[in-house]
Amino acid sequence: MDEGPDIRDDLAAMRRYARSLTRDDPDADDVVQDALLRAIERQETYQQGRNRRRWLLAIVHNVFFSAKRREASESRRNSRFAETLIDQLEPGQEEHARLAEIARQFAALPEHHRAVLHLTAIEGLSYQQAAETLAVPIGTVMSRLSRARAALREREQGQQGAASLRLIGGSDD
Repeated sequence: MDEGPDIRDDLAAMRRYARSLTRDDPDADDVVQDALLRAIERQETYQQGRNRRRWLLAIVHNVFFSAKRREASESRRNSRFAETLIDQLEPGQEEHARLAEIARQFAALPEHHRAVLHLTAIEGLSYQQAAETLAVPIGTVMSRLSRARAALREREQGQQGAASLRLIGGSDD
């Protein structure tokens, strides 16, 4: 990369731009970190004489919008997944609407939370078995399961004002 302005000046510009895109400091820091990693991995694409700051800001831009496209794609997949769960319900069930909402909430969980919750609550695997299946430590399974349950409870409380969702597989209180 070219000599010239200190890389710290470029980093400050990257942070400012990422913050303006994300409107959230932690998310902006994640974007900058990903952009720096990408810049290091692809430093051979940097053209000598080109403005380094503009190159880095373009990477920040691409990282941010790539993540947005992934989020939109994941949201569409979650919606389709929830619809398949809903389609499997009998139309005459009293709890159809309630179960449909639970299916949507489950589908909206991050993939790693959905996986561990499904393995333990739906498939009945022990924490150890789930850990082996996912190739992660048992503590990670317990942590992800706790977060998944908390997220579902939080969504449930936001809708009904009181926790009425009972998650099978134990309590993390």
